[in-house]
Amino acid sequence: MTANTLAALLTARAEDGRPGLLFEDTAWTWREHVAVCRAAGSWLAGRETGSHVGVLSDNVPGLLFLVGGAALTGRPVVALNPTRSAAELARDARATDVGLVLFDDPYEELARSLGLPARPLSGATGPGPLPEREPDPGELVLLIFTSGTSGRPRAVRVTQRKLAVPGTSLGALLTPDDVVYCSMPLFHSGALMAAYAPAVASGAALVLRRRFSASGLLPDIRRYGCTYLHYVGKALSYALATPERPDDADNPLKLAFGNEGSAVAIRRFGERYGCHVIDAFGSTETAVSISPDPAGPPGSLGRLPEGVAILNPYTGEPCPPGRVEDGRLLNPDEAVGELVNTAGPGLFEGYYNDPEADAERLRDGAFWSGDLAWRDAAGHVFFAGRGTERLRVDGENLSAAPVEAALREFPGVVEAAVYPVPDAAAGDQVMAALVLAGGFDPEAFTAFLAARPDLGAKSLPRYVRLADRLPQTPSHKVVKRVLAREGWRTDDPVWWRTPSGLRPLTGADVKAIEEEFVRHGRQHLLET
Repeated sequence: MTANTLAALLTARAEDGRPGLLFEDTAWTWREHVAVCRAAGSWLAGRETGSHVGVLSDNVPGLLFLVGGAALTGRPVVALNPTRSAAELARDARATDVGLVLFDDPYEELARSLGLPARPLSGATGPGPLPEREPDPGELVLLIFTSGTSGRPRAVRVTQRKLAVPGTSLGALLTPDDVVYCSMPLFHSGALMAAYAPAVASGAALVLRRRFSASGLLPDIRRYGCTYLHYVGKALSYALATPERPDDADNPLKLAFGNEGSAVAIRRFGERYGCHVIDAFGSTETAVSISPDPAGPPGSLGRLPEGVAILNPYTGEPCPPGRVEDGRLLNPDEAVGELVNTAGPGLFEGYYNDPEADAERLRDGAFWSGDLAWRDAAGHVFFAGRGTERLRVDGENLSAAPVEAALREFPGVVEAAVYPVPDAAAGDQVMAALVLAGGFDPEAFTAFLAARPDLGAKSLPRYVRLADRLPQTPSHKVVKRVLAREGWRTDDPVWWRTPSGLRPLTGADVKAIEEEFVRHGRQHLLET
């Protein structure tokens, strides 16, 4: 088998007697791991063609065995996101031709509510041997969902190559004596590409945890001897929020690799736990990636790579460098543009059965990421958001359109716009601007949102702006970039969601929020 397939990486571990997978109190050698993957592949191969198997689970070994089985047999599986609502999941399953849902114990009721046959994940094993085969690097292994600007769910095609290439690259940082810690969800690409695949490629042991736990992180690292940690977004901040102890750095961790950590969290985590933190930039599509530059200015993603440009999304022309004075970007309107891979799609293999979505991303041979950024005169890139239609909340990709559709059904709403505003620690928060025919009843609004089966918890607006009118183009389209730039700093009344419910946002609240941005080293996001 060629080296740029996940199947080849797994096959190379077939006679490896070293520890391969550790989960709670159970361990598998790599030899045993591959054998179980082959059994899962035998089960997949025995199913009728024409439909896919969907999986609803936390991070459990059965999910990895099924992914390995899919790679060995060429029978792809669909990683369903259990944090989405039942209505969203049913739609996702239809969009990816799922004919059977496998579930881990906590999700049996949810799986059976989708209107499809459902069985326990533990039953996905078969006795038959697998035929020898030479999979193509572009062969489909997995479908993983992300959200796009149109509001429709988009299933990203995860191929043999899409897992093997980053696995081999990151695996070069590891040895068979290393131990990789994976607590980020496996229904996202990050954990598969930056934890699972590097472990397979290098022969390092992989430790699975069902779900991330800030308080359980250091005990797990010490218990299993973890030397490499994968994280996304606020995970570092959550860990830093736990009580500090003088012996925190007394642990085997050497390297933390991930994305979307705040500058302050990256620095503090490395200092507190005695490890090196690499925060890279990428997306599920894996068409644009930026490596960090340790010598770069605070807050930068790294230098703009060859073949990647920041282009004006309306004209297609390169954006000029940002002019910075006292840490403030002076020309955001001309400097902020969209990150574009002008050399092509990179590792992006397209969306599943969604030519319209493909066409949105791929235009004239270039990949338009939808991610906004600007660069300084030295070529250092600074992230400026994900556009006004896409949000990333607590590591989850969300789309504005479904939330807007729901808000427009609230009694009295004349118009609604949903857009991202930055979160102080990582990613975005959801903000909504409403034009109402009457007054605003916060209790009725809260009850309305709670009763919506099509809205997940992370889709609920953190901030609600009450406006007389929304900025519009001559063709009556809402100009969300204006709303997003103003955020909560507006003369319009703004309500915000707190643990005790919705309440008006005060000047003291705004000051406290902005001080939190300073503490996390993300104050530049309030200036663009």
